[in-house]
Amino acid sequence: MSDQRDTTQATRGRASGVRSSAAHLIVLPGGGYAAHAAHEAEPIASWLSGLGLSTSVFRYPLNVRHPAPLLALRAEIRRRREQGADRIGVVGFSAGGHLAGLAALAPTDDPRESVQFAVLGYAITSMETETYRPSRMILLGEDASPELRRAASLDALVTTASPPFFLWHTAEDIYVPPEHTYRLAAALAAHDVPHTAHVYAHGPHSLGLAEGAGDAATWTRFAASWIAEQLRPAS
Repeated sequence: MSDQRDTTQATRGRASGVRSSAAHLIVLPGGGYAAHAAHEAEPIASWLSGLGLSTSVFRYPLNVRHPAPLLALRAEIRRRREQGADRIGVVGFSAGGHLAGLAALAPTDDPRESVQFAVLGYAITSMETETYRPSRMILLGEDASPELRRAASLDALVTTASPPFFLWHTAEDIYVPPEHTYRLAAALAAHDVPHTAHVYAHGPHSLGLAEGAGDAATWTRFAASWIAEQLRPAS
């Protein structure tokens, strides 16, 4: 089940030059579609709140088949829009990164469900590889067809109209190898979609804020600058 509690963080107005009042960021923790990793939830929202950004954590449905998590997230995006957000960003990690990518890339006929930018940390981007098979088993089932696996892979959903992406990963991630980020980055590049990708040499899977994790800890600084750029009014 999804957790519908409002966990919006207070806005503190410290993001210089960013008109954040009309934007809202939704944090999607990882956990293999079987759990919600606590360190990828409220701590991430608190960091974003400290940048002056309206932020909430969305605990999407677990142990259910696609597209149930995506439908739940899109309902949450519509709700945030009804509350006044005109721009939505999604920030997801691991399986939550996969869901964030689906929300940003999968076609929708409802403009209220649109996503303006996405931040993905060590995200599962492909359901075609054999890496991190448990997530695929939960989301798509043991006998998922090649067509379904392809349709649930983020790189297959990229178009020239896709929103900007910020991607980060570590080369030592043995659970979700950096191939996932490389695949999505290549698709974004092929379609001329603005994106930034950082792959750090060291660090395990599921780093969250990555405090004390060496170079990987710099991802928050780079992401903060990138988010500010996405939210800056066009000149």
